[in-house]
Amino acid sequence: MRDPASNDPSRYRPAPGSIPEAPGVYRFSDPHGRVIYVGKAKSLRQRLNSYFADITGLHPRTRQMVTTAAKVEWTVVTTEVEALQLEYNWIKEFDPRFNVRYRDDKTYPVLAVTLNEEFPRLHVYRGPRRKGVRYFGPYAHAWAIRETLDLLLRVFPARTCSGGVFKRHGQMGRPCLLGYIDKCSAPCVGRVDADEHRAIVEDFSDFLAGRTDHLVKQLERKMAAASEELEFERAARLRDDIGALRRAMEKQAVVLGDGTDADVVAFAQDELEAAVQVFHVRGGRVRGQRGWVIDKVEPTDTAQLVERFLTQFYGEQAALAGAADDATQPVPKEILVPELPAEAGSLAQWLTGLRGSRVQLRVPQRGDKRALADTVARNAAEAFTQHKLRRAGDLTARSAALQEIQDALGLDSAPLRIECVDVSHVQGSNVVASLVVFEDGLARKSDYRRFEIRGGAEGGDVAAIAEVVRRRFRRYLAETREAGDAAGNTGPGPGESGEVPAAAGTPDPEHRPGIDPETGRPRRFAYPPNLLVVDGGQPQVEAAADVMAELGITDVAVCGLAKRLEEVWMPAEPDPVILSRTSEGLYLLQRVRDEAHRFAITYHRQRRSQSMIVSELDAVPGLGPARRAALLKHFGSVRKLRAAGADEIASLPGFGPRTAAAVLTALHGESPADGAAASTGHEVPAT
Repeated sequence: MRDPASNDPSRYRPAPGSIPEAPGVYRFSDPHGRVIYVGKAKSLRQRLNSYFADITGLHPRTRQMVTTAAKVEWTVVTTEVEALQLEYNWIKEFDPRFNVRYRDDKTYPVLAVTLNEEFPRLHVYRGPRRKGVRYFGPYAHAWAIRETLDLLLRVFPARTCSGGVFKRHGQMGRPCLLGYIDKCSAPCVGRVDADEHRAIVEDFSDFLAGRTDHLVKQLERKMAAASEELEFERAARLRDDIGALRRAMEKQAVVLGDGTDADVVAFAQDELEAAVQVFHVRGGRVRGQRGWVIDKVEPTDTAQLVERFLTQFYGEQAALAGAADDATQPVPKEILVPELPAEAGSLAQWLTGLRGSRVQLRVPQRGDKRALADTVARNAAEAFTQHKLRRAGDLTARSAALQEIQDALGLDSAPLRIECVDVSHVQGSNVVASLVVFEDGLARKSDYRRFEIRGGAEGGDVAAIAEVVRRRFRRYLAETREAGDAAGNTGPGPGESGEVPAAAGTPDPEHRPGIDPETGRPRRFAYPPNLLVVDGGQPQVEAAADVMAELGITDVAVCGLAKRLEEVWMPAEPDPVILSRTSEGLYLLQRVRDEAHRFAITYHRQRRSQSMIVSELDAVPGLGPARRAALLKHFGSVRKLRAAGADEIASLPGFGPRTAAAVLTALHGESPADGAAASTGHEVPAT
């Protein structure tokens, strides 16, 4: 067992002044000598000192890394390109546990062409690349490869059977079913020799590689020649072959009209994870797609994600292409990214070295490339959402999350009902708050509530949190008392002093706690949470806890989730609780917090839109609060109200042509006779 003192980074911190200020690559190793993290920096001294300055301010994953390590080493380089290459080589060599690896995803199927065999075979393949085999893809699904093969085999009848089947039918002297229906040239029984079959396979490979036009034109010439020679059956078959090729081409729609070879990269991310999507465009058509969801090791913005992805992904692709002896280029001519990294020039130079010719790294601004980049970004966002939903929908994961929260926070029981409060405003205006509810790890949207903060921005977020908690739990106490009265209990409710009499009355046999006897529906605030989460750190948590103590509520736990480092704060505790960044408990708390934030932002935008309407209509003569509220209820937004005509406004109860004209004048800033009101064809009375 390792000595706990070895977790202290100060034990292996390099001596002051010993770290050079030059650019270089560094690596952290654990007590057993295993490399656990590799990074690069333009200034080694500045970067490495940041790991040792204040350990409490580090990202949770970074903190775990520096406390696991026992040694740090570095190598000085002269250029950024050298740093990129050395960083990639070390990551590939040591496979550090704290580095994200963008490995080639072996679960993505590819179409393999075994050019190293006498009679090459076409087949779906998953696994490491091999020499003498050409690969096309990756494809999202194996059925997509089989569907394409089924279309193309009538034009390129190449072998698709395994070695055993090929040998057996050769011994039998008769082909398989595909040979009988002309979807295989049957080399097993000698219908074609090895050279003829290889020519068929090479034409097939050329078609998938994007050289489609000359193959179609070649077939069209053969069809015309057969027709002239009155070989109508052969001409009809060639016509059908051309149709099959065109249907296959339609499945790979042109997305870039200039026939560009490019990879389009996009990201979707939060504080702890990121989804990456790549579309491979060859000859202007999308030839493949792949994606990953990865954990972040350090706080990383999009530009840094781009740099790390391109370095590791294309380095890996170059290695795979070399291992497979593949003629295809591992790096395309152009790579489209959402943001350029800080050292974009050096990165492009390194990629150019991998390709052997110039590589452009750019952010698309307009046209087809921008539209395609937006599509890839939507795919990344969807993949990220699906990843989160899969985790949220997993009953085992939800149960583990609740258990982890209980253990980490020292709760008496698992928090089956969690409520979260968040505040939203813009520079103190239109201050609102949200309260969201999760039960058994799933959102219970029917119990969501919204609050307008009565004091506005006075006291800031801390005062707003206190107000929401006070209002929510006062309602809980009031409804608990009402439920007790309905049940015949005249004693004090929760949070009140005094004893409950032994015989408080006769309970109502039909009464169900928490259910409104008049409507039969749950009371709005009848159920207390097991855990109340506030969006914020120690000040917000203390404010919520003080309110709970003031109301006498002692059976509800309170905690806060701070965004910066995802720390969990508890009342009266000087230090936060740190949950593992891969913890299901932390993931659940983040989802609860993010949902509260989303709900608060949505309400804030509604309120802001409403206040815009009210502020613009303040100067309309004779338009009081009641009629402003009627306009707001009917139209809902300034945009819709501006687009309305005088007739529609005048038709509302309490409005007439004069008021409608005044409203449109206020919104459009023009005289009624010349503006939107005049366009209705009605005469506007003089004011």
